[in-house]
Amino acid sequence: MTELQDALGTGSVLLDPDVTAAYARDQAMLAPAGMPAAVVLPRSTADVVAVMQVASRHGVPVVPRGAGSGLAGASNAVDGAITLVMTRMDAVLEVAPADRLAVVQPGVVNKALRDAVAGVGLFYPPDPSSYDWCTIGGNLSTNSGGLCCVKYGVTTDYVLGLEVVLADGRVLRTGRRTVKGVAGYDLARLFVGSEGTLGVITEATLALRPAPKRPVTLAATFATTAQTGQVVERVVTSGLVPSLLEVMDNTCICAVDDLLKADLDRGARALLVAQSDAGGEAAAAEIAALADLCREAGAEFVHTTDDPAEGDLLLTARRMALPALEQLGSTLIDDVAVPRSRIAAFLDGCDAIAVQRELIIGVVGHAGDGNMHPTICFDPADDDQRTRAYAAFDDILELGLSLGGTITGEHGVGAIKVDWLEREIGPVALDVHRAIKDALDPAGLLNPGKVFRRVQVADLAAVTGLVGSA
Repeated sequence: MTELQDALGTGSVLLDPDVTAAYARDQAMLAPAGMPAAVVLPRSTADVVAVMQVASRHGVPVVPRGAGSGLAGASNAVDGAITLVMTRMDAVLEVAPADRLAVVQPGVVNKALRDAVAGVGLFYPPDPSSYDWCTIGGNLSTNSGGLCCVKYGVTTDYVLGLEVVLADGRVLRTGRRTVKGVAGYDLARLFVGSEGTLGVITEATLALRPAPKRPVTLAATFATTAQTGQVVERVVTSGLVPSLLEVMDNTCICAVDDLLKADLDRGARALLVAQSDAGGEAAAAEIAALADLCREAGAEFVHTTDDPAEGDLLLTARRMALPALEQLGSTLIDDVAVPRSRIAAFLDGCDAIAVQRELIIGVVGHAGDGNMHPTICFDPADDDQRTRAYAAFDDILELGLSLGGTITGEHGVGAIKVDWLEREIGPVALDVHRAIKDALDPAGLLNPGKVFRRVQVADLAAVTGLVGSA
């Protein structure tokens, strides 16, 4: 019996290559992936401690993983490594209404947490598009956002405290349960967005909000990107704070219309969808003011509704944008955030890249915070198309940076944007990142090859001896 099997039991250590292959990569087509020597499914913090202690003793890399919904290759396996799958640690440990917080394990699905706290009139706002199957641990790892970011912010804004197993197996508890707390460095937020390179999150204490009121929804179409950008800028400068402000370009509109038969305006250059959950007359007034801004900008069509069912239908069109684009071919999904004042320029730039590279590129995104998701559609069996698609991916990142933006708003750096991180943050900031990594993981065992180009691959023979043969 091997060390890992002794510590966790044979049912928690998967060795069959036909089984472990299913855990080799996330949803990012572009990202490289290796084959794990073992897949381990812990059920407790003690299990994770045991894994990290064994890995540390033998110098074996460990790749933490959630549900695999990531889009940057952050949880992709490394040859000969242990892939640590956190999905069995899926308990909502506590919901405390008086303190407006929940304590959860990392394998809890985002929607499951939302449902769990809704019963006591509370709300967990971060809502990635994959909210019905992505896990809280993965959301923490990449600092996910979602449709509600414009009003409610991203995952890190709701992190009060974390329990983290470090590379050497020590357990770090950081953060608090109080509303305020400034004792020491904010270590909890250091781990949010670290993509599994600094430690393995095994528990999170998360802030909650009161449940939102019945929403009022708006949909508006525009003939130009300039009109669309004008509305977004006016929303910000006029002080409106909708709970949701989303944009789809013409390519996405047509793809969704083809999929859903929703009778969308196929001639529109852009579609804006907005909601206010301020409640009652306040929500109606906020959406009415936003509708006025749309009309003043020259919107071709403006529709508002306080019917939740109709509002859900409008949001369905937005949420189905990526599945609709997948009907056009394989997809490379980019994740670029630009200043809200440059959204129109970004949309136009993506159009120009599509023409230059002779590809279909659809853009959907969170207009309220400038986080755009250009999606490149192509045939991966066509070598020329694949080459042009990868070039377009880089073109889009270059465009985003040229507009004062960032290479990722919520998907993370993962394995596909390592070179781009240094271009964005510069050598001094990168040195600081590496110093933090070296302090917490001096052997470079945690998620090697992600975020930083510092790969250490375990000797496969040593790993085989560690976990046994299948």
